[in-house]
Amino acid sequence: MLTAFARAFKTPDLRKKLLFTLGIIVVYRVGTHIPIPGVDYKSVQQCVDEASGNQGLFGLVNMFSGGALLQITVFALGIMPYITASIILQLLTVVIPRLEALKKEGQAGTAKITQYTRYLTIALAVLQGTGLVATARSGALFNGCTVASQIVPDRAIFSTITMVVCMTAGTAVVMWLGELITDRGIGNGMSILMFISIAATFPSALWSIKKSGDLAGGWIEFGTVILVGLVMVGLVVFVEQAQRRIPVQYAKRMIGRRSYGGTSTYIPLKVNQAGVIPVIFASSLLYIPALIAQFSGGNSGWKTWIQQNLVKGDHPIYITLYFLLIVFFAFFYVAISFNPEEVADNMKKYGGFIPGIRAGRPTAEYLSYVLNRITWPGSLYLGLIALVPTMALVGFGASQNFPFGGTSILIIVGVGLETVKQIESQLQQRNYEGFLR
Repeated sequence: MLTAFARAFKTPDLRKKLLFTLGIIVVYRVGTHIPIPGVDYKSVQQCVDEASGNQGLFGLVNMFSGGALLQITVFALGIMPYITASIILQLLTVVIPRLEALKKEGQAGTAKITQYTRYLTIALAVLQGTGLVATARSGALFNGCTVASQIVPDRAIFSTITMVVCMTAGTAVVMWLGELITDRGIGNGMSILMFISIAATFPSALWSIKKSGDLAGGWIEFGTVILVGLVMVGLVVFVEQAQRRIPVQYAKRMIGRRSYGGTSTYIPLKVNQAGVIPVIFASSLLYIPALIAQFSGGNSGWKTWIQQNLVKGDHPIYITLYFLLIVFFAFFYVAISFNPEEVADNMKKYGGFIPGIRAGRPTAEYLSYVLNRITWPGSLYLGLIALVPTMALVGFGASQNFPFGGTSILIIVGVGLETVKQIESQLQQRNYEGFLR
């Protein structure tokens, strides 16, 4: 593997891409530490230290921003608005015929959908930036912090607008940096930035577990967490690479004097076809009632019930709802992202068939049957992986500090595998051995 790295840096154009990607990553990490105007940075740092391991409702968003959200920096919103906009556009493509037609137009239609995603990202950044400023002013961003109300000392309208504009501009810059990596670097830019944001939180989280441990100065807890993380990474790699291959054969066709077809291939159906999307959907949906209860006044019965059952991650009702929502969204996302009837029609159009299955409707029914069977273990796997932080809460008493949560491991492993495959293909084009044997 080290030899493959050396060969990658010895290739001039691949070296330029790798160095360019590393340079953009450095710029991104610098931006996550630049505070926006109008914020008392000392109060923020004091609250961050006090809230270590108890990030509450904002833990997921803070993870995606690389810890910049709670520090209220220029890149506080991080890549989250773009992720949300992409998911919304992907769902709307199924509902709105105009977007579905654009998707079928090829590169020109994809460029328009990308432009719509950018506009929606900016709009969401304005909304989320305004919400973050309001939350920081109310002191709800850091529950229990003694100086939480002093984070934003200036409450003038101009100061609020300035803060929102800075965070929105930071989101636009993050989006631009991601597109630069995609065009001139290695891998998908947005995925790489998401990977870096999550990986940046690992050292501090691991060290806080070591400091809070009691066995042998915390080293036993530290080693146990590392061991559990390695086992989880191995499990996630195994499942993410697992796929059911549906064999497809194409009949020979004579066009003029040439014969086409007669080849055999397969349709790869991944066990985890939905990726990390169901976990994000389920987390976001469970945050909504908790946020409503947090900002509503009074002590009504429904607010007390939500705070007791849906805020604490170790409560049985929360665990059950979280698991069921992940399973539901896994089936839902697979249903809208893979259309068996469309695949069957395309196969029939080009003379393809599954051995032993008639073309047309029987092929679509067979694909639906296989997809449902492999989605069940995939959805259960997602639910179990996502509940690892809850198990850590029970076992170690540190849910937010536990770095190897389901969402973070899924994203890191997925992005890592795709990036390695891209470098692998670049090396193989130059007759070098790659990372994989």
